Amino acid sequence: MEYTQLGRTGLKVSRLVLGTMNFGPQTDEATSHAIMDAALEAGINFFDTANVYGWGENKGRTEEILGSWFALGGGRREKVVLATKVYGSMAPDGEFWPNQDRLSALNIRRAVDASLKRLGTDHIDLYQFHHVDRRTPWEEIWQAIDVLVQQGKILYAGSSNHAGWHIARANETAARRGSLGLVSEQCLYNLAERRAEMDVIPAAEAYGLGVIPWSPLHGGLLGGAIRKEREGGAGRSATGRSADALKDSALREQIQRYEDLLEKHGKDPGETALAWLLTRPGVTGPIVGPRTAEQLDAAVRAVDVKLSDELLASLDEIFPGPGPTPEAFAW
Repeated sequence: MEYTQLGRTGLKVSRLVLGTMNFGPQTDEATSHAIMDAALEAGINFFDTANVYGWGENKGRTEEILGSWFALGGGRREKVVLATKVYGSMAPDGEFWPNQDRLSALNIRRAVDASLKRLGTDHIDLYQFHHVDRRTPWEEIWQAIDVLVQQGKILYAGSSNHAGWHIARANETAARRGSLGLVSEQCLYNLAERRAEMDVIPAAEAYGLGVIPWSPLHGGLLGGAIRKEREGGAGRSATGRSADALKDSALREQIQRYEDLLEKHGKDPGETALAWLLTRPGVTGPIVGPRTAEQLDAAVRAVDVKLSDELLASLDEIFPGPGPTPEAFAW
């Protein structure tokens, strides 16, 4: 497994991030434990979760599964760079509790303590803001984070689903306070969705943030969706969101061109989509969310996939990026 540094921190992290969103809702505890053991064996040391994962009446369940895995010992917690998130409401569905969501200082304080309890650990390595909170000033957010860092409950803060200007505002505010600020941004980024190249990734690079792409296969569309559909394969790649998206004739043609190209080059679609992200400037590592050990194995293989300049150029033709960033138009 390849390793890199997370943004401007001293953390060494794997080029793949193990996403745990499926642990609980789709993958039982025993299988989740087995996948985490296999990930660690493969050299993946960066695990990502969120306090709301488990969803519905089971919010927090995913963190609990990680906690029970850490409790097995064997240096599991010490070997892992642990990331979780705060923002979403932890109240039961249909109920509303004031100050139980978003990024108020009160909710951040409560949420950290609750996550630490579920995770069975004394600190979180990367604490991420799951979404932008337009109601809470960054001065308040950083005040809360600085206290948590001083208490040793978290080491670093990161963002998720933030625009470039949000990153700039966050880190300029942090700089005025003498705080470290954001060290990472977790954003939607893949071959079929490249808008992050317009401002999010340039902002992340300018402020020294590591970029952690989520949905690297675009909900399964880049994982051989048409081929699996043709073969009658079940699963997310042939049903649900992907199947609905493929009803768009233009997108379907695009995905077909992608699969035809990779068949010509003898490449697997899913592995290629991950490998492409690993070639992109500023990217620390994409998040993979395996439901099975087999899916984890396929993701790990992507680290060793080499893409020729010819293939990269062909991928750009099929999935063109948004073009130059606005600053490129300056005189």
